[in-house]
Amino acid sequence: MAPFIPPEAPSSIRILTLNCWGLKYIAKYRNERMSEIGRQLALASPPPEIVGLQECWTQEDFESIRDQTRHILPYGKFYYGGIFGAGLAILSKWPIEESSMFGYPLNGRPTAFFRGDWFVGKGVASARVRFGPGIADVAEVFCTHLHAPYEREPNDSYLCHRTAQAWEISKLMRGAAERGHLVIGLGDFNMLPSSFAHRLITAQSPVRDVWRVLHPDSSLAAAINPIEKARGLPIPSAEFNLTENGATCDGSYNTWRWTEAMRKRLDKGEEIVIDKDTPDPRGKRLDYIFVGDGGYPPAFPPSRWSVESAQIAMTQRHPKLGCSLSDHFAVEAVITRASNNYPPTQSSDDMPADPDSPTLHKTTSKQVSPNAALSPDTYDHIIDMTHTYVRRERSQRRWRMAHFIASIVITIGCMVGVWWVGSRTYIGFILILVSTLNFGAGILDGLIGGLFMSSELRALKEFEWEVRNARSLVVAAEGGAPSEGTESKKDD
Repeated sequence: MAPFIPPEAPSSIRILTLNCWGLKYIAKYRNERMSEIGRQLALASPPPEIVGLQECWTQEDFESIRDQTRHILPYGKFYYGGIFGAGLAILSKWPIEESSMFGYPLNGRPTAFFRGDWFVGKGVASARVRFGPGIADVAEVFCTHLHAPYEREPNDSYLCHRTAQAWEISKLMRGAAERGHLVIGLGDFNMLPSSFAHRLITAQSPVRDVWRVLHPDSSLAAAINPIEKARGLPIPSAEFNLTENGATCDGSYNTWRWTEAMRKRLDKGEEIVIDKDTPDPRGKRLDYIFVGDGGYPPAFPPSRWSVESAQIAMTQRHPKLGCSLSDHFAVEAVITRASNNYPPTQSSDDMPADPDSPTLHKTTSKQVSPNAALSPDTYDHIIDMTHTYVRRERSQRRWRMAHFIASIVITIGCMVGVWWVGSRTYIGFILILVSTLNFGAGILDGLIGGLFMSSELRALKEFEWEVRNARSLVVAAEGGAPSEGTESKKDD
């Protein structure tokens, strides 16, 4: 049977991204909420045409959404990755010609099992969508969920991981643009508009944040964040955060961010209405739609797509439970094929940055490869960040390997002790118990230090080489001498 090819390309595309909060055994009312998400997508008018989902962890939940939306989104892909799944899915009105799952080389630590980022194998779900018969009538859709920020920058111990992940997805999006395809980046990026990762993505790949295209003066963080306080603006209302700031998380309208007392009232069936003028100091934007297909003349032609509209969606509550459908709201945008470029907006290097976040500048060179679009100082900062993290990991690896060796010595000592006192006394039992627990912990540390950390350090070396290589291209283009030490230092 011949593959279906749309006879005519659309003049506009409606896109939606949503973090579903579908954590198995953890997320409350998961089945009910996921089913309702599918129902609301199916009822949307006009309906979305490309949808990216995050934290959709189970095949059951994906099939529930898929079955309800098949009439408007007949094509879909559930992505597998990591130990417990990737949690990513893409739905489309048009055929998916190819798909790939790119795992991030740097993605948390197995020791942080209470956070889970390493175990879920975060990465980039990619789908090549054919929306028309022309050679260029292809959209490469990238859906992702970056590592969560557990501390505030620059003291976030996972900042190096998230920077490397932003680098990886920017490479994927840039490659799609180089192929002449429409690029659509979707997901919960776990970053603020003022963050280094956000500015890195928009500098390293020819994409625009659709919300800032239409709302260039929108917030750069939650109102309680120092960078937002520095702007001297009043605390935004709940409605303003939705309509102007694009806040998708931690806002006053989302029931999963309410106080425990309010949630108990909601569980009892009490109807709670949030006034639109309620101050909303914690609402922030973590979910994004990036779009592009040009931006580096003469290597890229002028962009053929412009942003027509962008709004926060899926804000309705569950009709029976009264709770929000997820702990995030969705972002929905409409892009239109046009001959003009994107409307003027702040570029990544002009955007005010978090004072605790490093400065990011583009290179002043006019002849430079698109993968080397930043200044040498910015690349130097990324390299310094990598070295700081490497020193931390090498120190931890030494301690873990020392614990492994010590556990062997202690276990042998305990066995000798059992031999002397006999196994029938309570002392013998205690020695056997200590020996077993100690050796188990030592083996675990040995595996983490000897296998996982070595793999992580090698991934960091690859990342550092790429950054150094990009820096050398910039220096050469600006007429300077290549920096010393293009090759990263050897591992311990």
